[in-house]
Amino acid sequence: MNYARRTACIGLVAVLGSLAGCASIPENLIEQPEVRLRDVKVQGLGFNAQTFLLTFDISNPNAFRLPVSYVSYGLKLDGQQFASGKTAGNVSVPASGMTEFAISVDLDLLNTAPRLLSIIRDGARREIPWQLDGELGLDIPLTPPVNYSNTGVIQLNSGAY
Repeated sequence: MNYARRTACIGLVAVLGSLAGCASIPENLIEQPEVRLRDVKVQGLGFNAQTFLLTFDISNPNAFRLPVSYVSYGLKLDGQQFASGKTAGNVSVPASGMTEFAISVDLDLLNTAPRLLSIIRDGARREIPWQLDGELGLDIPLTPPVNYSNTGVIQLNSGAY
């Protein structure tokens, strides 16, 4: 009985060890998708809050579709954090294709107004750098989240990215 139990334990350890080794394989097999901020629109302005719609393009360089389960994001303007969050993705990016994804972001006007006014005042004379960082959660078993980062500039008088 001890011999059978010992053999079963050794077999279980071997199986668990091989599964742990497999957990890192998908990360090497998945090429990183590219996430770009396409557009920012004002959805609503209130006395103490403002709502923006951030529209992203997600490009998939892989030969298989990427089911996105969530998107987390952090948006900085001129090096200052302005928005961050996590939202359910429920988006599928086609193989070797692209899809659009939009997130509604609420900002607390009382907290962001002084920083935003300062950036706008300074930005009238220069380009304002922005940075978007986050991760895509993929609905593929044993696959870790995929990080993304994108930067650009906003010229206030032209509105170009």
